[in-house]
Amino acid sequence: MRKLVFITGASSGIGQALAWRCYQAGYDLALVARRVHEMQQWAETHQLEAARYRLYAADVTEVPSIVAAGQACLAQQGLPDVVVANAGISIGMDTAEPEDLVVMARTFAVNNTGLAATFHPFIVPMRRRGAGRLVGVASVAGIRGLPGHGAYCASKAGVISYCESLRGELRGSGVRVVTLAPGYIKTPLTQQNRYPMPFLMPAPVFAERALKAIEAGVSYRVIPWQMGVAAKLLRLLPDALFDRLLAGRPRLCCGCLACRDFALTQRKRPLTGPATGNASGLSSRDDHRHHRADCRRDCGSHPRHRRRPLRPHNRRRLHVDRRRRNHRRPRPRPHNRRCAEDAAPWDGLR
Repeated sequence: MRKLVFITGASSGIGQALAWRCYQAGYDLALVARRVHEMQQWAETHQLEAARYRLYAADVTEVPSIVAAGQACLAQQGLPDVVVANAGISIGMDTAEPEDLVVMARTFAVNNTGLAATFHPFIVPMRRRGAGRLVGVASVAGIRGLPGHGAYCASKAGVISYCESLRGELRGSGVRVVTLAPGYIKTPLTQQNRYPMPFLMPAPVFAERALKAIEAGVSYRVIPWQMGVAAKLLRLLPDALFDRLLAGRPRLCCGCLACRDFALTQRKRPLTGPATGNASGLSSRDDHRHHRADCRRDCGSHPRHRRRPLRPHNRRRLHVDRRRRNHRRPRPRPHNRRCAEDAAPWDGLR
């Protein structure tokens, strides 16, 4: 008899890659997302057997919706062996902006309340059976807070702590709670990032390692492991040094008013699905590109949009540059007034 895995946020990104890896490993699939048509197209493209998967439309921000999806899975496919709460969003925020308080509430609703609601229908049946895996997808961002991403970091820190609490509650019942903390994974969510992403990992590679961790029943796993080492080092940094390294980081493209206004207009659209949203709140790569061009034109006086002058890389070069600047060849001057009048029209050609 084949095993069954229940995955939220399966329309793209990490959830979709994990669903494909589980299917290859012989699991039946119960896939949950808001964009059911995209999941159906993906299933047809990969030629999934119709008897081995079911699609459930649900919004994790609405507790009755995601609970109903879990109950429908129990009725149609039975009790899953693995439940993966993968749905999540990431949007920058600024606490000084009143609109961003709504963004923070939305982030907690998806990343935290939605995760608990995903687990809810399966805890009692799994306890009764004495076996099962509950997998919470957190993030390395939950280990230390990053300026401009307070909502996302706080929500992922909450996922880590919640899974620790749930692990203690289910100890001895046979139900394992697994916490996965991805680093930078190559998904539509990270394509909008304008900063370097160390140890960037393709989604299929992450799915392979994640499935091994799930089947092994490990309590906590950072993928890739290099990001785990880096995160522990960041955790050991003194607060003063950590604050100095990350001080002043913006929440959106550049932190200017034009960027904020654009992001607020984009937030009025429906937010994208799990692991496929844009970290800056933009709807697509084209919108992001056009916004950057408009922003440079509309707020060219912003310091982040000015072209920074090249700086010498060492003191010796700086000394040479100053000496050259201070010892320029003197401009020839006419020796009398008549010569000055004759030379005036040609000053611009010298």
